[in-house]
Amino acid sequence: MSELAQKGVLRWVPGVQALRQYKPGLIVHDVTAGVVLATMLVPVGIAYAVASGVPGIYGLYATIVPLLAYAIFGPSRILVLGPDSALATVILGTVLPLSGGDPARAIALAAAMAIVSGLVCILAGFARLGFITELLSKPIRYGYMNGIALTVIISQTPKLLGFSIEKGGPLQDLWAIAQGILAGRINWAAFALGGGALALILVLKRFKHVPGILIAVIIATVVVGVLQLADREVVSVLGPLPAGLPTFRIPLIGVSDIGPVLVGGFATAMVSFADTSVLSRVYAARMGYRVDPNQEMVALGASNLAAGLFQGFPISSSSSRTPVAEAAGARTQMTGVVGAIAVALLLLLAPKLLQNLPDATLAAVVLSAAIGLFEFSDLKRIYRIQRWEFWLSMLCFAGVAIFGAIPGIGIAVVMAVIEFLWDGWRPRSAVLGNAGANGYVDVIRHPEARRIKGLLLFRLDAPLFFANAELFKERVSQALEVAPERVNWVVIAAEPITSVDVTSSDSLIEFIGDLRAMGVTFCFAELSDEVKGKLKRFGVFEEIGEAQFFPTLGAAERAYVETYELDGEQNRKP
Repeated sequence: MSELAQKGVLRWVPGVQALRQYKPGLIVHDVTAGVVLATMLVPVGIAYAVASGVPGIYGLYATIVPLLAYAIFGPSRILVLGPDSALATVILGTVLPLSGGDPARAIALAAAMAIVSGLVCILAGFARLGFITELLSKPIRYGYMNGIALTVIISQTPKLLGFSIEKGGPLQDLWAIAQGILAGRINWAAFALGGGALALILVLKRFKHVPGILIAVIIATVVVGVLQLADREVVSVLGPLPAGLPTFRIPLIGVSDIGPVLVGGFATAMVSFADTSVLSRVYAARMGYRVDPNQEMVALGASNLAAGLFQGFPISSSSSRTPVAEAAGARTQMTGVVGAIAVALLLLLAPKLLQNLPDATLAAVVLSAAIGLFEFSDLKRIYRIQRWEFWLSMLCFAGVAIFGAIPGIGIAVVMAVIEFLWDGWRPRSAVLGNAGANGYVDVIRHPEARRIKGLLLFRLDAPLFFANAELFKERVSQALEVAPERVNWVVIAAEPITSVDVTSSDSLIEFIGDLRAMGVTFCFAELSDEVKGKLKRFGVFEEIGEAQFFPTLGAAERAYVETYELDGEQNRKP
């Protein structure tokens, strides 16, 4: 293999390159951090598996294999992947209605979702579509995540209270929980264990170096064992984990399952990459290196694909476990490898270690993560500075909270597209005047700006395309109507016009003809060469004429003054 080809291959497997350059002095830091990380990987992996509708053991399978895969393909040095609370409701929403309570069928469906999610991410990464998650604005992301957090809390509350309900969507679940409480179905022993664990985790979160989840899990497990609460069937517990490691298995699902699995897999791909890309960039900036978003998408896809083929379910980056790895001294992805090995050793050597872990405490672990997903402070700022975007966030939140995670993703994507199109469909426009050293400015905001009689300088703050072509004509026509004197030239400040399409070009040709019939000359200033090339292909350039294209607004203004032999006395303030 040539050196160039070898570099091309290594670009997609940065873990191999990192291993070749690994410094022996880092091993102590990475091993120590990996062991510390493993103490959190086990309870969190089990808890998120149960929250996703599959047995707890598969949460450990979905921890071990993705960590090893990401160590090979991942561009981030310390990012930790695994089961995630943001995905739990999406997975549950697909698995629960289709599995019929059959654990084997549930994990087959969840594994198939992971394969779909992995393939989507890999294909998108190779297609260099890493930018697509940037299409969701911050308010929409906040609304979606707040909705997910509320949905997770609703789904875990019955387990915290020690009873079960028939799932029927967030609103129906809330009503069922209320009925259960009013009917006196609360298991107070389970609630004491779960509520106490939740309170302890939230209190210890203030101390970054204290493993609050591990401490809460140990205390709850010891209490159940000492008081024999499981033996006396007072509370439900995890039970012994099956001994052994995950094995390669292609998940088999029915034909009727393909549609929901494809939708769920695509949804988890979008959510997991959105979370992973943000977290990856944050840690890259903090540690002083760059992350390729396309490689991040490929790595996430490979990790999900590996999870699906080794009895796991969709995974994402973790905003709770990654800081643990960082605080413990992680330097490279060797930390994740050590963590995965430690979890594997637990399954081989001590599968009964957590058999007395109460289900209510697992619910508390998930609830603590869900509470951390909420975003309120920045939404307050958005409410102050851009109220319509705040209400857009609230609409997205309501969509997720009312209809569920998967329809909520669809609502979020649709609203993002509508928001994008609205900005281009109804962009801001302005009539400009000369403000001297400050350049050309909006005469509404700067009435002191000079305007020249008979010259209309107009700016549209958007590309010109089919959705705003008529609006452009209307705005220019309105500016002509309200002009204080007859207009001879219309000059378009075209720097914001980064593109044109066939529809807008045809509309422009028609409009130029109308203006010419009125004795008005149409001109462009500051138009990019790329857009000018499109106008040539579309026939607009010939319609306007070479002489009516100017490099700057100043050049257009001087040409107009020379054409009409004006002097300074004919300049005026509006």
